[in-house]
Amino acid sequence: MTDYTEQHKQRLSYMPWLYYRLKPKHLRWAHPWQDHIQQQLSVLETVHIGKNVFIAPSARIFAEPGRDIVIGDNTYIAADTFIHGPVTIGEGVSINHHSCLDGGSSGIVIGDHSRLAPYCHLYAFNHGTDPERLICEQPVSSMGISLGRDVWLSSHTGVVDGVSIGDGAVVGMNSVVTKTLAAGIKAAGNPARPIGTR
Repeated sequence: MTDYTEQHKQRLSYMPWLYYRLKPKHLRWAHPWQDHIQQQLSVLETVHIGKNVFIAPSARIFAEPGRDIVIGDNTYIAADTFIHGPVTIGEGVSINHHSCLDGGSSGIVIGDHSRLAPYCHLYAFNHGTDPERLICEQPVSSMGISLGRDVWLSSHTGVVDGVSIGDGAVVGMNSVVTKTLAAGIKAAGNPARPIGTR
């Protein structure tokens, strides 16, 4: 008889919402698998993990002391995601595969029930561009990024340092958010501009 467990693990890693729909026969291996991944992370990094969380084994989560990562209940983090603290993730948040979040020194905060589609990039820091200095020698600044509750960032959305996105906002695919967006706004483009409301 063929054992599909490893294939199931791959499937869950890229489509983690399926973890919450598993049948009892699959939960017998899936819960211990997740417990092991999360226990290792908690030992190796300054990570605080809520209840009923899913973290793909290929997610790369780095939280040195003073750069904590907090993951709220019922949140999932899909395959090949990179997260560098400080980052605070609310409850019921989905971070889909290949997303990248770097909290700089000021951090990223993501409100409850927000959705990050694949390949979203949030960088809470920036480099100077003084022409008298090499880029690698430029000072680094950090103001932080904040996403409200029930925000949806579509695939390949970028968010730059210093931006806040209000509750319920939606950002279209391939957009770059360079300025704060009010609650309930639909925005798209590079740079992202309001195109409507929910």
